[in-house]
Amino acid sequence: MQNSSNHVRHILARMRGNMRRAAILLSGRKGRAMQNRDPLPPGQRPQDILAVLLLTVGIAVVAFDIPTYPWLQSLPGEYRSAFRAVTDFGKADWILISTGVTCLLLLALEAGRYAFRLRMAIGSIFTYSAFIFYSVAATGLLAIAFKWSLGRARPKLYEEVGPVRFDFLAFDGTFTSFPSGHSTTVAALATSLAFIFPAYRWLIIAAAFWLAFSRVMVGAHYPSDVIAGTLLGMTFTFFTVRALARRRIGFHLSAAGKIAPNMNVRSAKACVRAVWQVLRGQRGADRVLMEQPAAEQTERTNA
Repeated sequence: MQNSSNHVRHILARMRGNMRRAAILLSGRKGRAMQNRDPLPPGQRPQDILAVLLLTVGIAVVAFDIPTYPWLQSLPGEYRSAFRAVTDFGKADWILISTGVTCLLLLALEAGRYAFRLRMAIGSIFTYSAFIFYSVAATGLLAIAFKWSLGRARPKLYEEVGPVRFDFLAFDGTFTSFPSGHSTTVAALATSLAFIFPAYRWLIIAAAFWLAFSRVMVGAHYPSDVIAGTLLGMTFTFFTVRALARRRIGFHLSAAGKIAPNMNVRSAKACVRAVWQVLRGQRGADRVLMEQPAAEQTERTNA
């Protein structure tokens, strides 16, 4: 029992030490961030994003929200059943649990004792998992704050109050339609994955579109709710990844000003190969410290 308690205390101490080192790393990158303060190009500035939000959401409210409910009622029930089977993938709980547990497990490791490729894999997985966790959690909290404050009636109240009924600070679950929390989560996750895996960007975008659109198909939100949630998740995650890239944490800014992951395809394959070889027992996990030749050691001692 005493050995178990000592082991737990040792792991907790190691986690605190790793968190302290991560905090030191972040604080040490402030100077580098100040050097990379290039102005945002047109289309990425906050005022441009706000303009896109006002334009797209406004058009959706006028042109799409009103006919959506009658159109959904005219569709066969099989359509709603199919989208109902996939829409829960937009919930934040499974994303936060998986990434949060991953970060905690990696913090408990004594990464310094492992070989170079294993340390690289641990650092990259921790960085990208923490990035996803933060983006999804922060955007989720923002969506909750907006929807409970604005109090838009959900589509199931369409026949009673219509599509544009807002009851500010109603604190009623049936008045929490704008913006869509599922769409916000899906957009934050998809944007994160698109920057981490740029080669699969369009596949990720296509999958995210249908997940977000499923909220309309199951009758939980209007199109404008989904558009607003998507823009919220994308925008917040973009500025988060840009802040990381300016500090060269997980990402970096290329010569052309584009954001790219620090872990390229070649390094990723080498890390996966190293982890696989360790799991199969083909190589050791610990780093190998090169012993100095006896003559060099003698020379250093005499010096």
